[in-house]
Amino acid sequence: MKMEGMGRLFADTFNRPAERVFFAPGRINLIGEHTDYNGGHVFPLAITFGTYALAAKREDNKLRFYSANFSERGVVEGSLDALGYREEDGWTNYPKGMTKLMQEAGYSINTGYDVLFYGNIPNGAGLSSSASIEMATGVMLEGLFDLDIDRIEMVKIGQRVENYYIGVNSGIMDQFAIGMGKAGAAIWLDCETLDFEYAPIELPDASIVIMNTNKRRELASSKYNERRSECEEALSRLQKQIDVKSLGELTTDQFEEYRAAIGDAVLEKRARHAVYENARTIEALNKLKRGDVEAVGLLMNESHRSLEQDYEVTGKELDTLVHTAWNQPGVIGARMTGAGFGGCAIAIVLNEHIDSFISEVGNRYKEECGIEAAFYMAAIGGGARELVREEIK
Repeated sequence: MKMEGMGRLFADTFNRPAERVFFAPGRINLIGEHTDYNGGHVFPLAITFGTYALAAKREDNKLRFYSANFSERGVVEGSLDALGYREEDGWTNYPKGMTKLMQEAGYSINTGYDVLFYGNIPNGAGLSSSASIEMATGVMLEGLFDLDIDRIEMVKIGQRVENYYIGVNSGIMDQFAIGMGKAGAAIWLDCETLDFEYAPIELPDASIVIMNTNKRRELASSKYNERRSECEEALSRLQKQIDVKSLGELTTDQFEEYRAAIGDAVLEKRARHAVYENARTIEALNKLKRGDVEAVGLLMNESHRSLEQDYEVTGKELDTLVHTAWNQPGVIGARMTGAGFGGCAIAIVLNEHIDSFISEVGNRYKEECGIEAAFYMAAIGGGARELVREEIK
């Protein structure tokens, strides 16, 4: 949908024009999966797909939400006086949660608002549509109510919405990538300290291709929280032998020295992934700084094998896409991205081979899994922001 169409839809829905337009991207993670809540490093980037929020302040306490993606729900009404989580409120719990937690953090949101959301992130694809809605709401509230919010503070509020309001025990990577994204660069982030640096990604002869399994995944009902608790238990057992606060503090050598202390084969596999994936992410930064994209591709392949064999979060659909991608000409590297259990994978592919890549991988996936995959070219975009006039087309 073009911006002009969104503007008309807002006016038709709320009987007045939108005052401001905001945008928050989706994200993909180049490498560093399931390391964020283990105190390790991640390497995400914001993409040009995302969530648009057209909004106008009200003079009363009423909140009116409309999503062009869930038009069958119509306008969902709420109030500043009733911001508690309600399962029947569905997707509107994300903007409600941001409103509630920003108020609790001391920001003055003293009237209601009308907001229309439109997202072009495939729903349930694992490109972080929920964090995109949260951060779109954050910049919307910042703009509408003339608030001065440190961006990392807003990122932390978004994570708290996910953890304590929605009930998904996720790390900070999604909100950080979406809130702090920069065009042309990935963000190398230490999830324990929130130290970060931008690493320019230069792919003159290649592109990042997103491969969507089109298998829906719901984080809250997946084994995500189970994996997190397994890592916490492995860490607890290791701490009896070595003084560390997180698995992300361990080097691979230290893990090999102390892993017997875990005393459980499954827990050992989970911890091994967290430790070795963190090491791969650190190495990927160094390789990228030297412009060695080929080496980054090999690390991506290793990452997927670890997620498949040690962390066990891939499944037939993701494995079919990635294993098929590895066998195609022009592929520098491929792996699942996101939490797993469906969702998306990514591949870095030489431009001259992209058409045949999409055809071959798509055909094989349909044969093996009986589902049509979708393919998107991922341009690296900026973070959550109010759109200026030039961007509103």
